[in-house]
Formats: sequence, structure tokens, C-alpha cells
Amino acid sequence: MVALALQDVGAAYGRRTVLSCVSTDMLQSGSVTAVIGPNAAGKSTLFKRIASLISGPGLVELSGTERGPRTICYMPQDTGANAVLTVYESILLSAKQGSGWRVHDDELAEIDAILKALRIEDLAFRELGELSGGQRQLVSLAQALVRRPEVLLMDEPTSALDLHRQVDVLTFISDLAVRKGMIVLVALHDLNHALRYCQNTIVIADGSMAISGDTSAVITPEMLRDIYKVAARIETCSQGRALVIVDNAI
Repeated sequence: MVALALQDVGAAYGRRTVLSCVSTDMLQSGSVTAVIGPNAAGKSTLFKRIASLISGPGLVELSGTERGPRTICYMPQDTGANAVLTVYESILLSAKQGSGWRVHDDELAEIDAILKALRIEDLAFRELGELSGGQRQLVSLAQALVRRPEVLLMDEPTSALDLHRQVDVLTFISDLAVRKGMIVLVALHDLNHALRYCQNTIVIADGSMAISGDTSAVITPEMLRDIYKVAARIETCSQGRALVIVDNAI
């Protein structure tokens, strides 16, 4: 089974260092890890570095697999997909990246299954340019899943989704990680989603890692004060789940 660890990972654009000193314990297959932190802290940069889209110091260590073009899949905030394509065409194009262009029946069946799992079958033959931001996020997720990654990097995948869809997608991804043995890293701003769906959490602030580890040990009133500049509490709801309650900004 695949495992992933980061050792003093950083990133640079030219001579300018934009991310430094990100290290984690070994992240295991079936796990979901939240990447959190203020705006412009370096979360997207971390994903690009893990996906080898930018260079930098440190080691991205993969074990239990041979790294290939589909081992790690990065789902950015803005896909920049060709708006002339239909949803189905865009997912098929993603499925064929790095392989021949002959289309097989099992590939079409997999696309159909993903569309059904994400409940977007009705969008299949609409053009991308016609879609809302939330619909495009769901299509972007379908494009990522059809590549069958072992490590999936999701950059704010729920930012344009309504509350129902947020819960639906995060539940689906959490279950899928376990069923497929994937490692998922997801950038989130809703810390209650991190507490509910993510076993591990990495906190990025000011271009470096502030803390990483078990989510319940990372998301604390002290971290929220130091990183987010808010006075907050961690309370337990009637169903036994931990919740962040913010009292005020500091």
C-alpha cells in the first residue's frame, strides 16, 4: 500500500523561497489529511511542490508504489478547462492523459460510474462554460478521480459548493480513500470539516509549516489564537463530534 512522507519540503520561484520546512510523519493509504492556514499561507504551493509542478528543497518520499504520471494527481482551485468541451469530453480527455487515444468500453463505463457517484449525470453533455462554479468543481473532481491516483491533492474542493454538496463530497472522498487505499490531502478553510473528515492536519502559515499531526491534537484554541488570531473553543456536540466555536477576532 502507498505511503507518503514529507521531509523539510520547500519551494521556490527562481531565487525567491516561498515555502520551507514542511515535514510530516508517514501518511498511510486510506487516510485524509487537511492542509489548513490563512489565505496566501502557501497551501497551494505545497500541493504544487508535492506534485512536482515546481521545484524546491527537501524530499517527497513515496513508498509502496512506483511513481508514474498518474501516481499523484493535483486538483487545483481553478482548472482552466476548455469551456468549449462538454463535461463528458473533459473527463474523457483527463482519462486519456498519458495513454493512447483509443477509447475502450471499460473507460466509458468508469466515467459513467464517476458521474453517477458524484450525482452529476445530468451535466454530462453540457458545455463547461455553461456551468456554475460549484458544478465546475464537481467536474474537476471527476477529472481527477478518472485518472485513478494513489495520492490525490485537492485544493479547496468545496469552496464553491453549497452545504449539502460539501458534506456529500467530503463523505464520498473519505469513504473512497479507504476503499481504494488512496492518500488524500485536502486544503480546507472550514476547520469543522477538518475535524470531522481528516485524520491528520498540516498547518501552513507565512510560508512554512507551523505544526502537523493528529487533527484533534493540532486544532486547538492555542493554534487558533496564534495562527488565525481568533479567540475560540473546541466543544463537543450532542453526537460526540468536536466543533470549533469562535468567540471573537483578536
